[in-house]
Amino acid sequence: MDPTPLSPRDFCSPAILLSGPVDHEMYRDFRRQLDAAAERDLVVVELTTLGGDPEVARMMGEDIRFGTDVAPGRRFVFLGKAAIYSAGTTFMSFFSRPNRYLTRGTRLMIHERKLAKTVQLNGPLTTCIASVKATLHEIESSIEIQNEGFANLVRGSRVTLDEVLRRAPENWYIEAGQAQELGLIEGVV
Repeated sequence: MDPTPLSPRDFCSPAILLSGPVDHEMYRDFRRQLDAAAERDLVVVELTTLGGDPEVARMMGEDIRFGTDVAPGRRFVFLGKAAIYSAGTTFMSFFSRPNRYLTRGTRLMIHERKLAKTVQLNGPLTTCIASVKATLHEIESSIEIQNEGFANLVRGSRVTLDEVLRRAPENWYIEAGQAQELGLIEGVV
């Protein structure tokens, strides 16, 4: 992969254009466009999103990671436009830092995963304990996955994992220029 910084001209015709919620519909559109870009050496993925399903973002990110591993001569580049919130930031974290760009004025938003769940306890006490433990394990696993994504996001930047963990519960918004100063992205287009 060539880590040479890109110029605005390199972003004129993105191979993949995505906007809207990160969901299974976006994933299908992403896969269709990714497959159609199979002959391109430079694959720019342009995204605008207010967030969505973090597991779908991880699926899309794994496709980028896999594509990079399979064809190291190809360059997969992220271009965030206007708003990259939540699951969009998770997706961006799968791109190596030299391959992350934002347009002027774009905002990243980093927050913790959210959970809305009702635990119904009804039955023998041992069954109740098992239900509570299952929910606890779900939460612990989700925190582990979340923190892996945060670690990917800050790798090679001036932001520490501790800072993200401290700021994420309050929804941390970062403007494009600040993201570049912090080393979270390569540049602003």
